[in-house]
Amino acid sequence: MAAVGPRLKGLRTQRDLSLTFLANATGISLSTLSRLESGQRRPTLELLLPLARELRVDISELIGAPQTGDPRLHLKPVTRHGMTMLPLTRRAGSLQAYKLIISPRMRSPEPEQSSHEGYEWIYVLDGRLRLVLGDNDLVMGPGEAAEFDTRTPHWFGNADDNPVEILSLLGHQGERAHLRARTVRPQDTATGSE
Repeated sequence: MAAVGPRLKGLRTQRDLSLTFLANATGISLSTLSRLESGQRRPTLELLLPLARELRVDISELIGAPQTGDPRLHLKPVTRHGMTMLPLTRRAGSLQAYKLIISPRMRSPEPEQSSHEGYEWIYVLDGRLRLVLGDNDLVMGPGEAAEFDTRTPHWFGNADDNPVEILSLLGHQGERAHLRARTVRPQDTATGSE
């Protein structure tokens, strides 16, 4: 993680971007970016995601994660603070998909919410997820999904002492889910209505 600062600075200067421009584009304060680049601030997922999106690189390129898994796919899981994040998409700058495995130590009686630009969809695969979204405190189980504007203060972690697995999709601000399928009930087909 100590190499994040030099990587961030290298990518920023390679793209001829000022710290001020990057701060405005990501919503991260100028002082925070400066401390990240100098190594005086520890990088967090909340900081790395908008930076990777704006710099159009995979988050693993920012943190220098070792290559693991199928070498043809180059998926690079990252484990930090009890959460393993496995990127499922490779295209930078558009919708990003991740599988997250959250350990029980990610429980918090008083979670610290954060916000950032974007839109997120969460689908619970296994376990019980606690999602704190503004004033709402929800517990979600397998098969349940949530979508929200990430400018709303939010936090998620374990609802109990078991790991939880989720799929997370992160999109640009204003992006919404587009549902194409619609359930037709048997009584609708009998009457000819849809």
